[in-house]
Amino acid sequence: MLTVTSQPAAATRAWNGLIMATLTEDEQTIRRMVADAELPPLLAALAHLTGDMSLIRPEFRPPLRSLQASMEPQGGMTAEAQAAAREAAVAALVAYRDSGCPPAGTRSPEEIHELMKFLTGGAGEEYLSLLDHELSLGIDVGAPAWRTSEIAPETDFRVVVIGAGMSGIAAAHRLAQAEVPFVVLEKNADVGGTWLENNYPGCRLDTNNFAYSYSFAQRGDWPQQFSAQSDIRDYFQSVATELGLRDKIQFGTEVLSATWDEKTATWDLRIRTDGTVQTLTAHAVISAVGQLNRPNYPDIPGIDSFQGLSLHSARWDPALDLSGRRVAVIGTGASAYQIVPSIVDQVGELVVFQRNAPWMLPTPGYHENVATGLAELFERIPAYHQWFRFWQFWIATEGRLPLVEVDPEWKRPESVSARNEQLRIQLLDRLKGQYADRPDLYEKVVPTYPPGAKRMLRDNGVWAAALQQPHVSLVTEGIAEVTPTGVRTADGVLHEVDVIVYATGFTASDFLAPMRITGRDGMDLHEHWAGDARAHLGIDVPGFPNLFMLYGPNTNLVVTGSIIYMSECATEYILECLRLLLEGGHRAMECRPDAYDTYNDLIDRENRAKAWGASEVTSWYKNAKGRVTQNWPFPLLTYWQMTRKPDPSQYDIR
Repeated sequence: MLTVTSQPAAATRAWNGLIMATLTEDEQTIRRMVADAELPPLLAALAHLTGDMSLIRPEFRPPLRSLQASMEPQGGMTAEAQAAAREAAVAALVAYRDSGCPPAGTRSPEEIHELMKFLTGGAGEEYLSLLDHELSLGIDVGAPAWRTSEIAPETDFRVVVIGAGMSGIAAAHRLAQAEVPFVVLEKNADVGGTWLENNYPGCRLDTNNFAYSYSFAQRGDWPQQFSAQSDIRDYFQSVATELGLRDKIQFGTEVLSATWDEKTATWDLRIRTDGTVQTLTAHAVISAVGQLNRPNYPDIPGIDSFQGLSLHSARWDPALDLSGRRVAVIGTGASAYQIVPSIVDQVGELVVFQRNAPWMLPTPGYHENVATGLAELFERIPAYHQWFRFWQFWIATEGRLPLVEVDPEWKRPESVSARNEQLRIQLLDRLKGQYADRPDLYEKVVPTYPPGAKRMLRDNGVWAAALQQPHVSLVTEGIAEVTPTGVRTADGVLHEVDVIVYATGFTASDFLAPMRITGRDGMDLHEHWAGDARAHLGIDVPGFPNLFMLYGPNTNLVVTGSIIYMSECATEYILECLRLLLEGGHRAMECRPDAYDTYNDLIDRENRAKAWGASEVTSWYKNAKGRVTQNWPFPLLTYWQMTRKPDPSQYDIR
């Protein structure tokens, strides 16, 4: 029998991925740098660095109007304000250079909060602890303020984390800080989760990756603002290495089942490593298996009869050569949207099968590198990249949430409110321009459902350009079957191809599958859910003591923020649950059914008031029963407030 051994706490460090350079450039070069800068966070960074609070005077404050189809440059600053702000920034940089580039002086919390309010348009007091957490200037706000050695030195308490992807790394780091004995079980040969497994052509983020990073491991040298898969994978692998977590991860290990033993108040896990099945015992289990890790293959007759090559986008073969071949791509979601433009110039013929056209948000710089001057400023101005990340985080805090809220009095099926209709018109105008010479295609690419009802994609024109190439066909007729030689549609046409790519997403609603989880009194988790997964705060379920989930039901973000934020919040909540157990000398805790039901009623009600819940269009946001099991429907602040510490009245603790 394996046991979890205690591990020393990971050494914390100020992560930035940068080798800082001293500012020595002449004024002309500084002006060139500032021309590429994101001004609002640069002004905040310079005020923080120099103490000159006049840099954040009212006329420079970005208005930050509500997001529409695209974001206004520089937070909506007028041209006059931008010009004046650049002059002020250049003057501050020259003075900083001439003074020998001294380190930042100590700034009071009140000064830091003034800088935050400058960037946020005056965020209320309720936001400040959240903003401190995300800025993380010299203090790791999310770190546990306790150590097992201090609060329960004689207690034997071991934790198993399942998965070493984005959430698993966060959990491992916080457990190490709290000196909780733990082990991470990872089925793959390295960390990274979905960013390790998905390596299809064009795979990249559609969230700004300065925000798509840990608050405790910020990076300042991202090559792009929407980085490619390899850069995201390398980031997670580097974080695991730098934080000393690799020795605590057991790679090549799959969890088959977990069974709760009420007598010992422990979980018995059956695990398989190199074909050998063993048992591992732990007092608590944290599932960090995510939502997007099991490929979804469509239920199409004849799918196994195809005699050519077929593969799922999540199981791409890097050695695959598509040169001159006839290729079918089934699906037009996020992965297809990235694959098609990436392979279109290689293939001999490309047939794209579309069930629902995607809505796309204008993002001209989606594939572009970080501007040279901006990158140079990140290297020379201490904490600028942290203020920049903070700025990106704040822009997405509510994001486009107001644009997808349902107006019960609105009666048009293609939108859910007047604001949603305005967004729809803006997006249609862009589509019209992209397909001006192809009205036949334009009719096919116009979505028939409200914006926000399905995942919206990033649009820099490459999708439209690919579909308009002469060797590309967009097929909207339903698929009847797959044959040995191709794909037959409902109109009887056989599209003969050599390769079929299933860009059909994941079984996102099958949380914790294929593991068998047996809780108190022999309760099977999947039977309990019956295909309709729910969890209190997306974290715990009645009847399953000391079982916690990260990226669990209803924690996916759609038009706001980064999922890393949600996982950090949930991780910090779980650590507080462990603290409650250890400090009180308790053996187990489980969510009370009334708290569970109240919470999920709230989530369901709010999801029905969003475009993705009100629309009947098919999406991975919903399970087979039509309930939204994936999405978080509130602003980010709400989850922050809910996950600061557990309310003992919501738990049975023994």
